[in-house]
This record gives sequence, structure tokens and C-alpha cells, in this order.
Amino acid sequence: MDSSRRQSGIQQLLAAEQEAQRIVNEARNAKMARLKQAKEEADKEIAAYRAQMEAEFQRKVAQSSGDSGANVKRLELETEEKIQHLKSQAANISQDVVQMLLKHVTTVNN
Repeated sequence: MDSSRRQSGIQQLLAAEQEAQRIVNEARNAKMARLKQAKEEADKEIAAYRAQMEAEFQRKVAQSSGDSGANVKRLELETEEKIQHLKSQAANISQDVVQMLLKHVTTVNN
């Protein structure tokens, strides 16, 4: 009986080792599945964050482009106003300048 008892003990040890291996394999597979799921979730979050940042960037680009267009229009208007102001000033004093030049040209100094 001693040998059958030993044989039974060896069989129990082998069964326990197989059970332990099965538990380890299940745990490893569960860990791999969880890592895969975590990676997929992280990829989704990264894609959502990237899309959000891209949309914000595009909004800022569009906003700054719109602002530069408005700035160009404003500068054109200001420039035109200044040109008209200078032309009106020149028209107001041009007759005086002509008279002064004629006076100096026609006056003879001895």
C-alpha cells in the first residue's frame, strides 16, 4: 500500500501542479485582455483629445484669419482717411505756397 499511497501522492501533486498552471494561465490571459482593453481605451481617449485640440486649433486659426482680414480692412480705411486729410490740407495751403514762391521769385534784391 505504501507504493500506491506514494503513487496517489504523486498523482495529487501532478494534479495540483496542473491546476496551478491553469490558474496562472487564466490570470495571464486575463491580464493580457485587461491590458488590451486599457490600450484600446487609451487610444480612444487620445483620439478624442487630439480631435478636440485640432478643432480648437482650427477655430483659433479661423479666428485669427478673420481678425487679420478685419485688420487689413481697418488699416485700408485709416490709410484712405489719412490720404484724404493730407490732400485737403494740401489743397488749402497750395494757393498760399504758390503765392509765396511767386513773391520770392519775382522779388529782386539789390
